Order: sequence, then structure tokens, then C-alpha cells
Amino acid sequence: MARVAGVDLPRNKPGFIALRYIYGIGRSNAWDVLSQAQVDPRKRVSEWTEEEIGRIRSVIEQGYTVEGQLRAEVQMNIRRLIEIGSYRGMRHKLGLPVRGQRTRTNARTRKGKRKTVAGKKKAPKK
Repeated sequence: MARVAGVDLPRNKPGFIALRYIYGIGRSNAWDVLSQAQVDPRKRVSEWTEEEIGRIRSVIEQGYTVEGQLRAEVQMNIRRLIEIGSYRGMRHKLGLPVRGQRTRTNARTRKGKRKTVAGKKKAPKK
């Protein structure tokens, strides 16, 4: 297995797919990295030479924020929003959708499992 940016890439997949296993590298970044490193994007990871792996590593280290460093940066940005008391920060703090989605229905991913609230019962007739 090729190890790039602390991630073991799957051997049987093409390079442009395998690079997406690295947090912070998506579809377009994978193609860019491979073109800068002068590696055929459709070439499988198992066919990469040590030289090609080295070139890919250097391109990623020099030009991209990935994995732990990127995760830390995202967390710092969220923490900053919470500290300054912005609307987005409050939504993060409360565990609600941040980008304007509705919450009356849906939003279960952010809100979690439903919490049933007992309704007020009608008084019995005399």
C-alpha cells in the first residue's frame, strides 16, 4: 500500500480515486495533484513507482492543507465563531443546522433522535 499524508491508499483503485481517501483532497484536487506530479491519473496505485509516490507526497506537502492540520483548522474556525457569539456559532453550539435549513421538519442529522414531549391533556367533562 502506498502511504501518503499518513493515509494508506487502496492498491486496486486508480490514482485519481485513491487520492480522495485523504481528508482535504477531492475530485478536482486529486487530478491537479497527479498532473503536477506528472503521474497518469488512471494508473492504479499498485503500479506506482517509489519515485512517483515521492513526487505525489511532495506536491501534497507543498501545496495542500490535509488531514490533521485541516481538521484542526476547521475546529479552530468553529471555535472562533462560538467565542465571538455569532449566529453561526450559536447554531454550532446548539447542534442545529448552520446554513439556514428548516428545523420544523427534517434536520434529524444535526438534532439527533426525536425526543417526544408529552402533550397537555383535556380536562374530563363533568
